[in-house]
Amino acid sequence: MVASLPLPDDAPSADVPRARAWHELPARALDTSAEHPWPVRLLARKIEQYVDRMAPVWVEGQVVQLNRRPGTSTAFLTLRDTDQDMSLPVSAAVRVLDGKLVEEGAHVVVHAKPVFWSRRGTLQLQAREIRPVGVGELLARIEHLRRVLAAEGLFDAARKAPLPFLPGVVGLVCGRESKAEHDVVVNARERWPQVRFEIREVAVQGPHAVQQVGDAIRELDARPEVDVIVVARGGGSVEDLLPFSNETLVRTAAACRTPLVSAIGHETDSPLLDLVADHRASTPTDAAKRIVPDVSEERARVGQARTRIRAAIEGRVAREQSGLDAVRSRPVLASPEVMLVDRAERVAALRDRARRALDTRLVRAAGEVGRLEGQVRALSPASTLERGYAVVQRADGHVVRSPDDAAVGAELRVRLAHGELSAHVLRADREAAS
Repeated sequence: MVASLPLPDDAPSADVPRARAWHELPARALDTSAEHPWPVRLLARKIEQYVDRMAPVWVEGQVVQLNRRPGTSTAFLTLRDTDQDMSLPVSAAVRVLDGKLVEEGAHVVVHAKPVFWSRRGTLQLQAREIRPVGVGELLARIEHLRRVLAAEGLFDAARKAPLPFLPGVVGLVCGRESKAEHDVVVNARERWPQVRFEIREVAVQGPHAVQQVGDAIRELDARPEVDVIVVARGGGSVEDLLPFSNETLVRTAAACRTPLVSAIGHETDSPLLDLVADHRASTPTDAAKRIVPDVSEERARVGQARTRIRAAIEGRVAREQSGLDAVRSRPVLASPEVMLVDRAERVAALRDRARRALDTRLVRAAGEVGRLEGQVRALSPASTLERGYAVVQRADGHVVRSPDDAAVGAELRVRLAHGELSAHVLRADREAAS
C-alpha cells in the first residue's frame, strides 16, 4: 500500500541518500518497519491530521499558570488535572477571558479545540469558552463524592484508630511558615514540653496541594517512630479548601495506618478529609490539645490518684488492725492455756474411765475364765482318774472298752491318775463286764 495524500512541502530531497518517492512509503503505521520507516515530518503531519479531525471538547481542570501580555490578543494558560500531575497548555483570545474571574488556582471548565503543532511536536488546546466553576457546583460535586465514599465505608467509625495517650513523635503536615504550624507546635509544647515533631511544610492550597500533602502523609506514615499525623490549615474559603476534599487525597488519608488528625478549617468548614480522618479537630489549637495530654493536669491526676491510694491503704490497714484487736480480745487468745487445761482435764478423766472400765472388764473376764476352768476340769478324763478310775490301752494305744478288745495273754497298759501299770490278760469274763 502507498500513501494516498501527497504533501507538496514534504517532497524528498535529492541530497538525502536512499530518498524515496511518497508513493513508496507505507500508508499505515502497522506497515512500517526498520527497512521502511516513516520520516518524522510524515508522522507529525499524520498526528496533526488526526487531531484536526477531533471535535471541540469540554475539559475540566485547574489554572496553574496564566499569562496575559499587554497589547496582545491572545492569553496563554496551563490547565492542570486536579488529581494527577498532568497538564496541557491552553491558548485563548483575550475576549474569552474578559469579564471572567479566571486567575491562577481557579477551577474552570474549558470548551476547546485540540491542536497539534507539527513543527514543535506539541499538543495545545485553543479555548473557545472558559467558565469558572461556581461554589454551588463545587459543593454539589463534593457532596456527590461524599456519598460515594460513604457508601464504600471510608467514613465508618469502625475504621478509625484511637489516638495514643502520649505520642513519641508527632508528624505535622502544614503550610510553609503558617499560623497553623505555630498553633499546633506552641500549644502542644505548652501542654507537654518533651513532645517531638516531624514537620513537613507543603502547599496547602493551589494546584500542587493534593500531590504535596498526599506525599507528606505517605512519607510520615512509612516512618515507624511517628505515632500520630496532624494535617493542619487555618481555614479558608471553599475554593481554598478544595484540595482537602479531593478524592485522591481522601483515599490516601484512608489508607494511612498511623492515626490521622484533621485540623483543616474552623467549626463551619467540613472538607471530606475531616470525615475520613481518625479524629477531627475544629482548629489547629484544638488538634494540639487532642494529640498530647496537659502535663499539669496529668500531675494533678497523679497526685489525686496517690491520695486515693494512700487513703485506701490506710483504711484497709485500719480495718485489719481492728479485726486483729477484736480477735486478740477473745478469752481464748487472752489466756490460751485455759483451753489446754480444760483439754488436759478431759483427757485425764477419760483415761481414768478407761482404766476403770478395763479393770472391770479384766475382773469379769477372770471370773469367766475360772468358771470355764472348773467346767473343763470337771469334764476332763484326769478328773475321772482322780476318782479311782483307770484307762486300759493295748500296746498299740487302742483303748480297751470290751473284753473282746484284748485277747488272753495280751499285754495291756493301765493309766492311773498318778502313773501307769503294765498288765497281762489272764482270762476274759464277759458276764462280769455286763
